Amino acid sequence: MGGVIGGVTPRTRLRRLPELGSYDADVVYGILDATSICHVGTIVDDTPMVLPMLHVRHENRLLIHGSRSNRLLRSMTELDAVCVTVTLNDGLIVARSTFNSSVAYRSAVVFGKARLLENDAESSAALDRLIEGVLPGRSREVRPSHDSEMARTSVVEVLIEEASAKISVGPPDDDDEDVETDVWAGVLHGEFVYTGVTSAPDGPVGRGEVDVAASVTRLLRDNS
Repeated sequence: MGGVIGGVTPRTRLRRLPELGSYDADVVYGILDATSICHVGTIVDDTPMVLPMLHVRHENRLLIHGSRSNRLLRSMTELDAVCVTVTLNDGLIVARSTFNSSVAYRSAVVFGKARLLENDAESSAALDRLIEGVLPGRSREVRPSHDSEMARTSVVEVLIEEASAKISVGPPDDDDEDVETDVWAGVLHGEFVYTGVTSAPDGPVGRGEVDVAASVTRLLRDNS
């Protein structure tokens, strides 16, 4: 895929530590695809608002869903563009001074126009993509949404028109006079992993008559 998304713009240009930045589509998409949690920034009733949401990328779009009564989703479609951010915490950069200590991270910032998916078939397909993006294979294991449930759900599509990424890794960037001290420095690595399951306490599942879903066991295996 490659290339720069929408060119380097005043909104996406990195001014602080620009050497850590990237505008490459593959880098941005890789960060967006590495997590299902994003933060969406918009204006609600003339007030700036940022809320955590679930997202899945489909080609050059982000799919976000919520309640039909969600003010954030409604406000997104009324603006020329919204801002969506993703941050992955990869560990701690432990320096020899508090000033130079930092976090190892990958982040992406996206700007784009939001559109409400109003076609039932389009919304249903988008919800399946959301489910599959969070837990691959799950949409084939559960019942489809009822019409009444679809009527209470909104799916918003954000076109990725402008974007940038920023990646911070180790080692610590210590001052020369600190390097020769006897203070330990390095990188404490970390990652998000699923660690186990707790079955629902009711019905056949609660009675131990149903095995853990294949989608869940597969994700546990692949994520370990």
